[in-house]
Amino acid sequence: MRRAPSGRPDTPRPRFTGRAAVLVLVVALLMVSYASSMRAFLEQRSHIAGLRASIAQSRAAVDRLSREKKRWEDPAYVRSVAHQRFGWVLPGEIGFQVLDDNGKPLGHTDSLSAPSSVTEATRPLWWQSAWGSVVAAGRSPVDPSDVPPPATKIVAPRGAGR
Repeated sequence: MRRAPSGRPDTPRPRFTGRAAVLVLVVALLMVSYASSMRAFLEQRSHIAGLRASIAQSRAAVDRLSREKKRWEDPAYVRSVAHQRFGWVLPGEIGFQVLDDNGKPLGHTDSLSAPSSVTEATRPLWWQSAWGSVVAAGRSPVDPSDVPPPATKIVAPRGAGR
């Protein structure tokens, strides 16, 4: 054992002193306070990013609506929309409307399915499509009894040769 200059035996010093405990406590307290501040900072940044995305979407919507407004200022566009949606015609034009067997106007029946709804299970196999085209090619397009016989003599209309 080594002796200290005062004559007492040298005792090993404890590794964890009161000063070290206070230092650890202060560091832990600072970490907790900075962690809560950091969490608030990160939440604010994500909120700001969300607001910026919302602003970008709003600006895109405003741009789209302003383009739509400019289109409505064009008389040709207004005429075409009135013709398509309401069936309006200009003076001198002839409008037609197709009626069904009951005398009611036919609506638009043409539509496209969403691409996401077409799957491998709903799509026909290649050979089914090919065989369907062979069957369709073998059918006559109209009933043979409805087809008039071919003309044997062609008569020119009156006044065509003068």
